[in-house]
Parts: sequence; C-alpha cells; structure tokens
Amino acid sequence: MELYQLRPDGRVLIGRRDGVRELGDGGPGDGALLRFIDDGQVAHYLVGDAATSPQNPSNATYKLGLVAPHSAFTPHAHGGEHVVLSLGHAVCGLWDADARRVVRVPLAPGLMVRIPELMPHSFGNRGPRRLPILAANTGYGLDHPDYAVTAAEAERRGDTELATALREVEHSRTADAVTVRERLAARLRRLAHALEVPR
Repeated sequence: MELYQLRPDGRVLIGRRDGVRELGDGGPGDGALLRFIDDGQVAHYLVGDAATSPQNPSNATYKLGLVAPHSAFTPHAHGGEHVVLSLGHAVCGLWDADARRVVRVPLAPGLMVRIPELMPHSFGNRGPRRLPILAANTGYGLDHPDYAVTAAEAERRGDTELATALREVEHSRTADAVTVRERLAARLRRLAHALEVPR
C-alpha cells in the first residue's frame, strides 16, 4: 500500500511501510518523472506507462465517486490495483497480511491511497456531507465479478483466507468522526473556494 500526499506547496510525498519520500527524489522504487509535453513539466504514471496506446492499452478505468455521509463501503478486494484520491475526510481500513491485522488510515483532502490487487479494505466517509473521490483501477469495470470481491463472494469461491481477512476488516469498522481541527479546516476550505471560484 502507498499513501500519496498532494501538498498545497506542490510537493508530493509518498508514504510506504519503510518510510516517507518525496516523488521525484530519485529514491529506491521511485518511478521516473517523465517529461510532460514541455520542458520543466513532469509526470508520474499511476496506471499505464508512456507507451500506452490503442495498440498497447493500459486497461484502466477512472471514476468520480460520491460517498454518502458517515458511510463506508462493504469490505472488499479488487481484482486489480486501485488508486483512490480523497477530496474530503475519509478513512481506509486495510488488511495488513504481514501483521495479520487491520490498519486504519485516516485520509484528509488531497491524500491518495494506492491499494494493491486483492488487498482487503473498506473506504469510508467520516464527514457529514457527500464525499467526492476519484478512483482508478486496472482491468475491471463495475460490472465485472472481480471488481469488488466481498467476504460472501470469497466464501462462495472457496477462498477462505480472503474471506477471513475481509471479515476482519468488517469487524474493525468504527464510526470514525471528523475532528474539531478538521471541521475548522473544512470551513476554511469552503471559504477559500468561495473566494477563488467565480460563480
């Protein structure tokens, strides 16, 4: 799992189990920052690569999702890698197979989580308003049976290990709330939006 922080100063930090680094610092496992149309502009692929074309498709889907207030998705695992950018206050409960426990990652606006294929998880909205998210995944649209495998489906398929992990994620879900600081920050963001975006 990777957690991306898109900071207001233009830096992008990537958190992994082994620590935090800045995108483009040339560290281990750093994907290349590629020239992006013009000199001085750079890009980092999350899905696909520079060779993606109609003849060499990335087979990726991108969605704008709207998550109901104070709700969470049924725990599931995607057949392909998944990337979710939170545009509000969210939480992602992820099954850590090495530690054999659920890790809860609180997400603020501008944090993006990268979830490997078949990692059990549940994404929830901690806020009182509908939460917009941007989601991209490899290989599967909403209608595909491997898009979101639930515990019941894993049991039906005979995958007891996956089903058990998904049940653990389900049992760990709590009613996470937005903190006082986060509520204040949300009000300030709404004020900034009113000042910056013409009506």
